[in-house]
Amino acid sequence: MIGSNVVVAGCALALAVAIGLVAHEWTHAVVLRLARVEYSVSYFPGRTDGLVALLTTRPWAAVTPRPTGSEPPWTLRLAALAPFLLAIPVFGLGAAGYVTTETPVVAAAAIGWLACALPSPQDFSVAVHAHRLLERTADPNTGVTSRAD
Repeated sequence: MIGSNVVVAGCALALAVAIGLVAHEWTHAVVLRLARVEYSVSYFPGRTDGLVALLTTRPWAAVTPRPTGSEPPWTLRLAALAPFLLAIPVFGLGAAGYVTTETPVVAAAAIGWLACALPSPQDFSVAVHAHRLLERTADPNTGVTSRAD
């Protein structure tokens, strides 16, 4: 039989991931805003397949930067890798002794939050190829849409 601690820890994990996914996208948005790069945020983009597809496929939120081409590439790179900042509070709580095996609910929430602190493959692609995106954006003959995630 599953104990109540395991059920509560599973719920904490799911809740941390759900909130963390949105926080992940908003870290991109905050850095883009601070760098004065235009962007848009969309929630559940391209979803018409029902509830299961809504929860299991594609991103739950997406930030789409709209650079002019005059921005330095480091701004897009920093925005793409900004979700790493989400790990700071978890490591702080761990160093303070709050995340232990004796508190499975807190540990599960920390694991879920840390999972969202990892940049996605699309984020790494933007970080590596930011200069190409900016070059294509500066060229008026090229229509480019880019997603930070």
